[in-house]
Parts: sequence; structure tokens; C-alpha cells
Amino acid sequence: MKIAVLGATGTAGTRTVNLLAKKGISVVEVSRSAGVDLISGKGLSDALRGVDVVIDASNTFPQDATMGLHEALTTATQNVVKNCVTQRVGHLVFLSIAGVEDPVFDDFPYYAAKRAQEEIVAAGPIQSTIVKSTQWYEFATNPSAVSFLDSEVLVQDWLIQPIAADAVAKVLVDTALNAPGSVVKTITGPERIRLPELTSRVLAQSGDSRPVRSAGPSLNALSEGVLLAPTEATILGPDINTWLASLPSAG
Repeated sequence: MKIAVLGATGTAGTRTVNLLAKKGISVVEVSRSAGVDLISGKGLSDALRGVDVVIDASNTFPQDATMGLHEALTTATQNVVKNCVTQRVGHLVFLSIAGVEDPVFDDFPYYAAKRAQEEIVAAGPIQSTIVKSTQWYEFATNPSAVSFLDSEVLVQDWLIQPIAADAVAKVLVDTALNAPGSVVKTITGPERIRLPELTSRVLAQSGDSRPVRSAGPSLNALSEGVLLAPTEATILGPDINTWLASLPSAG
């Protein structure tokens, strides 16, 4: 079996590539650094030649101001689906975010674009599985919600139910290795936590003594838990304490 991982250098992508390699699976690492541009489609057809399954863990942002975020992400997904069909790929596994279907995100460009990507994949002629994940523990330092200042760290007050990126990668690999079927899987971690608290605990683990200050999110719904997992989601460990203990310490 030959599997292509799109976004192979990202947080989920690198973990997915490593897991596949450990299983002895032939892996094609697809990224801009490998000469493939999902937005223009450059190099994509060649990269997918002879591939049985595609895992799309990419997060393709525009490289300049000539293209908006929504157009960049949806164009990338359209190119992925088209080239999967052209190269007769048997199964597309697409990584997305739990909760983006909520109407509250209609005017929230990134999540609206993720929703549109899901719709493109689901409507495509290729068998697909959409894996929807809640925020990762690694989101605790993500610049989209966390600002690192000289004297403090400013964190938007999101209520989340985070999952480890390693657990997400394992689900992507397991899904790719199983028989394809056009389904949606939603996965989450075992505990709810507010993002400022998670960030504070991560910083403490790394020896960063800067205080964490909570800030209002760009959407009030984020503070109210709009991105929490639905009841049917599969809960996967580790829990927060176990994950924190796996991080390098300041010691």
C-alpha cells in the first residue's frame, strides 16, 4: 500500500508520516517544501501517481494578498479531489475541525472555509472519510488565540475539550488502513478546560514564568463552548495531566 500525506510537515502531518513509516507503509510526503503547491496544483498529480490512499492534513494558507483565505483553502481541496480522481486514488481521509458546521461561524473566515472544504470532499466522486477533531493540546500556544508578549501571555478565553495531536494522527492512520467508506468520524479528548488554564499549565511545564491573562475571544460563542465535542464523538486519551507529563520539563 502507498499513502500520500498532504501537509506532511505540519503538526498532524509529521506524526502521521512517522506512524506510517513505523508500520512499514510506503509514504509520499506532500508539502510546499517538497515542491507541491495545493493551491496552484503544481506537482500534485505527479505526487499522487500510484497512491492508494490520501490523508489530507494540510492547512493551505494563501502566500500573498491576491487570494483570500476561503478561496485558498477551497481551491486546494478542489485540486486534491480532482487529482485523486485523475490518479484513481481509492480513499481520501480529510482532517477537519469539530463544530465548524455551526451557523455562528458563517462570518468567521477560517472555520467557514473548513466547512466548505468538508462539503467539497463529501460531494466528490471519491470515497472519503472526514475526521473531525476538537482542538489539540498543542493549540495551547497557537498564535490564532495566544499572543506572547514580553511581560505576559494573552490568551483568548475559549472553552475546549482538547485531544493530543498524536491521537489524531493515529486515527488518521487507522482510518487510511481500513476499508474506505464515505463517513464522518468525530474525535475528542477526555476533559474540558479553558484555554488560558491549559496555556498556563503548558508554560509552567516549560519553565516560562510569564503570567497568563485571559482575553475575550473574537466570538463569544467560543467562550461558551461552541467547539466542544458532540455527544456522539469518540473520546481518546491521554488526559491533560498525562499529556503534560509527556512534555519536556524545564528541569
